[in-house]
Order: sequence, then structure tokens, then C-alpha cells
Amino acid sequence: MFRRSIYKTPAQLRSMVEPGLITAAALDAVAPLIRPGVSTLELDTEANRIILERGGESNFQLVRGYHHTICVSVNEEVVHGIPGDRVLEAGDIVSVDGGAQFQGWNGDSARTFIVPGEADAGLVARRQELSRVTEGSMWAGIAAMASASHIGDLGAAIQEYIEAQGVSEVSGRTYGILREYVGHGIGRKMHEAPSVFNYRTPDPGAEIKPGLALAIEPMVTAGGEETFVEDDDWTVSTIDGSDGSHWEHSVAVHADGIWVLTAEDGGAAGLAPFGVVPTPIA
Repeated sequence: MFRRSIYKTPAQLRSMVEPGLITAAALDAVAPLIRPGVSTLELDTEANRIILERGGESNFQLVRGYHHTICVSVNEEVVHGIPGDRVLEAGDIVSVDGGAQFQGWNGDSARTFIVPGEADAGLVARRQELSRVTEGSMWAGIAAMASASHIGDLGAAIQEYIEAQGVSEVSGRTYGILREYVGHGIGRKMHEAPSVFNYRTPDPGAEIKPGLALAIEPMVTAGGEETFVEDDDWTVSTIDGSDGSHWEHSVAVHADGIWVLTAEDGGAAGLAPFGVVPTPIA
């Protein structure tokens, strides 16, 4: 039986740059719209407009049964929230996940925002910290790609970063890491092998070497890690009602180093604290 290799050629990796940039542009366009009174469907409409304007198509719309360009998850919703008539309120924590396909190649990325405006200062501070911890753990996992030997090392780096941040003020224990939802390979399809766990596992996983393209995406909660799927069959929410955060980038390993495909600067700013300098794909 034919099995496609998880490792891509240099030319294939170069083909993934543009869909990554289109994905980044869509999230850039959504960012200023994150404000009180804006519906989650309005965010979806703007993301789709940008992707089409850049000559791409929404790869989320290619997922069977899903009809939107992005996922918008609010407060206790961690991932896979469906855009609709929900209106954002000041202080909400909002995770936006989206992707674009361009000439048969894919990008996938997610960011978390705190809706500006008058809101309880303590609540806002806790949500900002949750987002900071989640984003930092993503960059820790990406930075590990520059020197790690196997994919399992990435999950260990993500978990170690989260544990080093101390305890959540909400739960009084370390932040929760979703176990049932993980990162993945990316390329011709948005979701490809291998799985990328956001925590330590006994299996070292596939070798990290040139040609590997992964979506690194920690999903973290301020409370417990247990979740359930809402009645819409998509939205994943925490059982204890604690807030969730989701950050994601698509990253390529090539002969000269690593490059974050869904960041305009290739990940330079996010990787700087870890002493890693990304290198463009030749």
C-alpha cells in the first residue's frame, strides 16, 4: 500500500510559504475587529474576504460538515467554536483559529485575544496570563524544533514551559493541557500525520529532520483539562467552566534551520527569547 512520506522536498516547503502568509493576513485582519459589539460571524466574514482576495480558499470550509472560514471560541470554549450571532463583550477571552489553502498547499494558525473595554480588572489579568502562558508554550515547542531529535521532545518542551509558569489563580494548580486535541503535520492537507502532543509521552515519535512541517498548537485551560463537545457537535468547552486559550503556528524544518510559515517574520520575534533565529527556506 502506498504511503506518503511525512517529509517534504525543499520545493514543497517553499510552496507552503504563501498559504502560510495568507493565513497570517486573515488573522491580522480579524485582530482589529476584536471589540465589544462585534459578532463572531463578522470576524468570519472578514477572514474569508482576505483569503479570497489573496487568491486562496478557506481550508476549514473543506472539512466535511463545517461551513465557516474560522473557528471562534469564547471564554470556556477552548477550540472549534462556530461563528454566529454571539456578540463579543469587554473582557472576553477569544481564540480565533483559521487556515488557507493555496495551489494545493495549506496553512493553519490560531491566536488568542482579550476583548478591550471596561471589564473586571482581575478577570482580565487572569485571562491575559492564560493567553501569555499558552502562547509562550507554543514558542517553546517551536524553538525545540531547532535542536530536538524527535517530535516527542516538542510535547515535553511545551509541558515544561507551562509547568514552569506556576499555578493558575483560578484552579490553584498548574494550567490544564487538553489531551484529546493535539497538533499535527500539515502540507497537501490541513491535517496530516504525525500527531504532535502538547505533553510528555513515552513514545519519542518521528524524527525531526529537514522536510518536516508541523502545526504546533497548545490548547490550555485555567482549570481542569476535561472537556465536552457542545450540542452543535463542534464547540469544545471545559467541563468546569474555566477559560481556555489556543495558539498555533505552522512551522517547517529545512536544511538551514526552521521557519514559521504563518508568521510574517518567520517567527523571529517569538523565538528571540529562546535564542533561536529562524532561517528562510532557500
